[in-house]
Amino acid sequence: MARKTGSHSEITGPRVRDAALRLFARHGFAAVSMRQIAAEVGVQAGALYLYTKDKQSLLFDLMKSHMEELLDAWAAEPGGGSPADRLEAFTRFHIRFHLDRPDAVFIAYMELRNLEPDNFAIIEQLRRRYEDGLEAILRDGARAGEFTVPDTKLATWAVIAMLTGVNTWYREGGRLSPERIEEIYWDMVRRSVAA
Repeated sequence: MARKTGSHSEITGPRVRDAALRLFARHGFAAVSMRQIAAEVGVQAGALYLYTKDKQSLLFDLMKSHMEELLDAWAAEPGGGSPADRLEAFTRFHIRFHLDRPDAVFIAYMELRNLEPDNFAIIEQLRRRYEDGLEAILRDGARAGEFTVPDTKLATWAVIAMLTGVNTWYREGGRLSPERIEEIYWDMVRRSVAA
């Protein structure tokens, strides 16, 4: 559908995405209607279809953008060092990146069940790329004798679940700073794989 003359897609499009992100995180994808998103943005419900095909496309776009941003940010991190150095860098990066995006993280993990099969496959492929990076670190550490990891795939899932779990309890201004959380979690991750 063509955009109407005089509309501000560069303003309204991001507002639609931001409203959907907030509403999906607060109420869940299934409970949010396109009318609610439109009301949050301050446009007629029909106007949303100038910016997205449907609610499924909106969810997929939010999740895909989050995963691509995560992969790009991790790729931009300085690499190198021992497997322990790389695991520490991964731990700190994961916490730092995710604490800044609680709504996107919630949707990325909790709304997978609402993706249509083709969309699910694409998101799973992006998730696998991120997981593969951590698994390579664990595998290298096991080979070097730095880590004792009987199953690197299972250890990968366990570490990611532990790190992502921070978002379920963290509140800005709480008793622990993000930097202190990184220290504590790095110590727990290190101990969980220590040789």
